[in-house]
Amino acid sequence: MDKEPTVAETVTNEAKRTFDLIGKIKEALFSEELWLSVGLLALKILLIITIAGLVVRIGKAIIRRVFSVRLRRPLSERRERTLLKLLENVISYVVYFAAILAVLSAFHIDVAGMIAAAGVLGLAVGFGAQSLVKDVITGFFIIFEDQFSVGDYVRIGEAEGTVEEIGLRTTKIKVFTGELHIIPNGNIQEVINSSIYNSLAVIDVSVSYETNIPKAEALIREFLHSLIDDENYADLLAPPELLGVQSLGAHDVIMRITAETAPMMHFAVARKLRKDLKEFLERNEIEIPYPKMVMVDSKPSE
Repeated sequence: MDKEPTVAETVTNEAKRTFDLIGKIKEALFSEELWLSVGLLALKILLIITIAGLVVRIGKAIIRRVFSVRLRRPLSERRERTLLKLLENVISYVVYFAAILAVLSAFHIDVAGMIAAAGVLGLAVGFGAQSLVKDVITGFFIIFEDQFSVGDYVRIGEAEGTVEEIGLRTTKIKVFTGELHIIPNGNIQEVINSSIYNSLAVIDVSVSYETNIPKAEALIREFLHSLIDDENYADLLAPPELLGVQSLGAHDVIMRITAETAPMMHFAVARKLRKDLKEFLERNEIEIPYPKMVMVDSKPSE
């Protein structure tokens, strides 16, 4: 039979194994090949991080350079800041994600499976949040294409008013009566922007059938031409134009006036112009028609 080791022999064997393990660890730690491989690995990781940082800085500099060249009408400061920050973040995420994959590859970690899993997860999230993705993509192109800005007067569907806020997911429009419409960007199909180009005020003026039309037209044209130098009509871009007789009503002759104004100032100009025209016609004894009732007594006089 084998003789069982004594306690002293067991302790001696354990101590020998411990010293052997320590010796192997010391040999590994002081191995030239180990430190060369660790140094190369550290150098490779440092190089990857440095290159990623340089790529991000160069990309951001290019984006800022592109934004400094205005190809169309200037972007609002808020919109430019939003789009610039968005593009900078996209570049940072993409570059640093690629850098992380490169670092993992340096540690001999298989990243192909991780990329495949991320792709499957991204596909699942995309299917589950299609409307959100659509809102974000549409919001990006609204900002990128400068379709409308904060402060513009627009009509989107049934909402017509001033743009209060533009985000990547929603657009907020405040209507004249104070309600705030919050519209998902993915639902925006058509936008009517009234703040890009000059506006046109259209004013219809009624005079009576007894009025001398050529005389009234000459007086009104003279009055309209004088408005361009009036400080109260600073939003007029050109003298208003009398087009002539627009239509013949049951009790009046309607003449139409148009006036080019600064964007979205046609409402205010039209209101003031109607008031001043009314006073002008009264001063020049041009009658503004109103319905009249004529009573005929059919009874024969006695």
